[in-house]
Amino acid sequence: MSNQQTKTDVILIGAGIMSATLGSMLKELVPDWTITVFERRAGAGEESSNEWNNAGTGHSSLCELNYTVEGPDGSIDISKAVKVNEEYQFSKQFWSYLVNSKRIQNPRDFIVAVPHMSFVQGETDVAFLKKRYEALSENPLFQGMEFSDDPEQLMKWIPLMMKERRIEQPIAATRIESGTDVNFGALTRMLFDHLESNQTDIRFKHQVEDITRARDGSWDLKVQNLDKGTTSHHSAKFVFIGGGGGSLHLLQKSGIPEGKGIGGFPVSGLFMVCQKPDIVAKHHAKVYGKAAVGAPPMSVPHLDTRVIDQKESLFFGPFAGFSPKFLKFGSMFDLITSVKPGNLTTMLAAGAKNLQLTKYLIGQVMLSKEQRIEALREFVPDAKSEDWDLVVAGQRVQIIKDTAAGKGTLQFGTEVISSADGSIAALLGASPGASTAVSVMLEVIIKCFPQQIKAWESKIKEMIPSYGATLLDNPKLIQDIHTLTDRSLGLTNEAGEYETQKHAFTS
Repeated sequence: MSNQQTKTDVILIGAGIMSATLGSMLKELVPDWTITVFERRAGAGEESSNEWNNAGTGHSSLCELNYTVEGPDGSIDISKAVKVNEEYQFSKQFWSYLVNSKRIQNPRDFIVAVPHMSFVQGETDVAFLKKRYEALSENPLFQGMEFSDDPEQLMKWIPLMMKERRIEQPIAATRIESGTDVNFGALTRMLFDHLESNQTDIRFKHQVEDITRARDGSWDLKVQNLDKGTTSHHSAKFVFIGGGGGSLHLLQKSGIPEGKGIGGFPVSGLFMVCQKPDIVAKHHAKVYGKAAVGAPPMSVPHLDTRVIDQKESLFFGPFAGFSPKFLKFGSMFDLITSVKPGNLTTMLAAGAKNLQLTKYLIGQVMLSKEQRIEALREFVPDAKSEDWDLVVAGQRVQIIKDTAAGKGTLQFGTEVISSADGSIAALLGASPGASTAVSVMLEVIIKCFPQQIKAWESKIKEMIPSYGATLLDNPKLIQDIHTLTDRSLGLTNEAGEYETQKHAFTS
């Protein structure tokens, strides 16, 4: 054990997409700042960011029905859909900047064009989908969306889903070609490779054990080398806690008032995965349905084309599960040790208010493989059990806190918690998560470095051209951004057509 303390400007805890994004942005804004990264795993992007631990959807509200809510009067509120879409445009712009400036190579190794679709059954849901389509179609962010309730058209769009389907009720779908499949694991590794080549100190198999405030306002970290069993001490002016489900414990250890009273509830995920080429070739889209009554938003069923290591497969799910772990490679004591005197009543209130969710999770855990295959057959009527394997995905920790809606409210979004002086920030929550990493990390920068923002503004606009502008007020800017980012990322050809892989569909 050494009492010697290493000083650095910025410490990033966790080597996932959030830390990779924040580190990359800060390196562009202030190249001379020193950055140190601590990650408990052996490599970057091994937890929530890993390509097998998430659905890889570029969340931009093109297909996610839970981002558009139907009001009592029948109107469709698209405000959240617009917000998420605009945030994803930030990500695409920053990724384009990194590609164009040669910071990262080969964008097709992490992003490809895959149509996004919504699919519903039954008269009520078809009417909802049509109203949703009409509301979104008037918005320039959703240009190119199509609607159809014609089974013959749907057979052309989703032959695997339509084959042997008994149509006993109305069905409909929307489709838009500008959707994307993103390998966030590959992107995370690319970003850390670039950071490491630019004198960023990245330490894998290092676990942060404690965080304390120093007298000068900086932060002291006690870090264990998991390979050697030794302990070292590090200090920084600014600390970002981006450890996924592990962030809550570290936020609690920091002792900042803003972190008090916050709890977390872990939800695990599982996918059914098919890698048989003859089946995979019959489906090329991310198709989202509607969540079951009582299901949490992250459990919206969807059948996705995934491209991992340039090989296509199909994912169906997610099926929710429960584990007291806050990380896939975490501890069985994560949940119980997160309960503190400051959040005990909040956690108890959440338990009392979410009995339906608890019942739903218990039901999900008890499902057999054949029962999961039956759920899959709602999407793929002729699905066979032997063609699909069960894959355990990542853990997501949903925020629990007291809000205007009441004590112990379960939150399903992504939230930044930062100290009043901006010297430390933590990211909590889940979906839409990785897709909006650039927008969320820009929020961290604005909240934590307010005195530098004016000086950094021109560089931020170079990285994110729409920064400071409202896209809805400028349809031409939307079109310009789509053209710039889609071509830079290899999503379209010179004619502006989306470069989706061609398949010989068979019915």
